[in-house]
Amino acid sequence: MEIIGIPFTDLYTWVLIPLFIVIARIVDVSMGTLRIIFVARGYRFLAPALGFFEVIIWLLAIGEIMKNLNNPAAYIAYGLGFALGNYLGIILEDRLSIGQVIVRVITNRDASQLVEALKQKNFGITSINAEGATGGVKLIFCIINRSRLTEVIELIKHFNPNAFYSIEDVRSVKEGIFPLENPGFLSSHLNAMKVRRKQK
Repeated sequence: MEIIGIPFTDLYTWVLIPLFIVIARIVDVSMGTLRIIFVARGYRFLAPALGFFEVIIWLLAIGEIMKNLNNPAAYIAYGLGFALGNYLGIILEDRLSIGQVIVRVITNRDASQLVEALKQKNFGITSINAEGATGGVKLIFCIINRSRLTEVIELIKHFNPNAFYSIEDVRSVKEGIFPLENPGFLSSHLNAMKVRRKQK
């Protein structure tokens, strides 16, 4: 049997099997990337569910590898799927914008306009005077929903373009002041499923 002049056995060996492996690896590695992120952020039920499907898909992919040990295209497909899966997983996590982050801003310039702009946007902030390597500085802390990070960075760059700032993930938040927002369907449901750690 031939398809477009190519024997079906060759098409199956050199095209269909590698294609299946690439797709399987993209899916399972993407799920693995998200699972690790969900574990780190306390999604105790969603992370195991992703892990269940992740390992099943991985077994299907590795099974095809074991059946085709003499096929170099299978090895290339396996590596390519792994690389693309990591890339896609990071993009998905960024698009979901799950959880909260803490933004720390350090500036040696007057930060009153930045502080006021953050307050007007209803971001909860804490600002203190501190001492830096070259003199007095203003230190601003702000815990925000990850989906609003771009907005906060734009405010920092607008009012204090030379300010130093750092961003760090926050595992859980209790109370605080956060702007009202309309999260996407998926991110809002993911946040609803999150199980927060009990405060000790």
